[in-house]
Amino acid sequence: MSLLTDIKALLGSSRTEDISRHQEDLLASLLVMAWMVEARDPYTGGHLWRVSKFSQLLAGRAGLAEKEVSRISVGAFLHDLGKISVPDHILGKKDKLSDDEYAVIKTHPEVGWRMLASHPLAGLAEAAIRAHHETPDGKGYPLGLSAEHIAVDARIVGICDAFDAMTSTRPYRKGMPVDKALDIIEENLDRQFDRTLGALFVELGRNGELNHIVGHSDQGIPLQHCVMCGPTIAVKRSHAMGTHLYCPSCTGEYVVQKSQGTLQVTPTGKTGSAAQLTPQVDPDIIVDVVRASARALLS
Repeated sequence: MSLLTDIKALLGSSRTEDISRHQEDLLASLLVMAWMVEARDPYTGGHLWRVSKFSQLLAGRAGLAEKEVSRISVGAFLHDLGKISVPDHILGKKDKLSDDEYAVIKTHPEVGWRMLASHPLAGLAEAAIRAHHETPDGKGYPLGLSAEHIAVDARIVGICDAFDAMTSTRPYRKGMPVDKALDIIEENLDRQFDRTLGALFVELGRNGELNHIVGHSDQGIPLQHCVMCGPTIAVKRSHAMGTHLYCPSCTGEYVVQKSQGTLQVTPTGKTGSAAQLTPQVDPDIIVDVVRASARALLS
């Protein structure tokens, strides 16, 4: 069966009307596309899931209506769609980007929107995709919008995206501690981050309400560490003991084991083949997002 057929089967009997089923399938197709874009970068495993979860928490804490919270959660999952156009040598560069390379990176919001614009559900994610790098001081991109001209979706996703970038390990640096990332957000309110929403996010972080998301690729499943590359290995809830996984960066092989009640991976000393390294979408995460959002968004 195809991936979307598998996802439809997992959604199953929760869908009762033909229109609802069709809309949920459309939403699932968008999320699959976003996940495949993320899979190009070995150091962003779980990024979309984390940004979506952070954004859902922040939107809820800000008192937004259920439909708005769901829309923002979906937009957060889709926000980096345009990175499909960024060459691998730029996306995974270990050194500082040149001005020309950074100019390429800055095209991804508009590229993402052009990719999505003709999709029937495009409106759900337009603001998050196009404006998540706009900043209150007007120095963001691609349009240099400022303050109230930036949609609330983009202001929320921008905060959560930046926080995840700071706390996640990259090829050129380790992820910083949560408290340090929160300090940076607090120091840049009204400049890079919306003051009200940024302060709420800092409060969430200081209360420990983000800890179950930071460094995870799914609910209750932290990213696993490659001995060479750091936290790059995403374990799925469907993985059984003995499953072989591969670091998407160095191709090292690992086996899933359970230690003290938690999933862990152990190196085998082998490397993966091209077939074994092919990215595999996690249908359970896609189904979770669809189920959590569809009722509010598609009714």
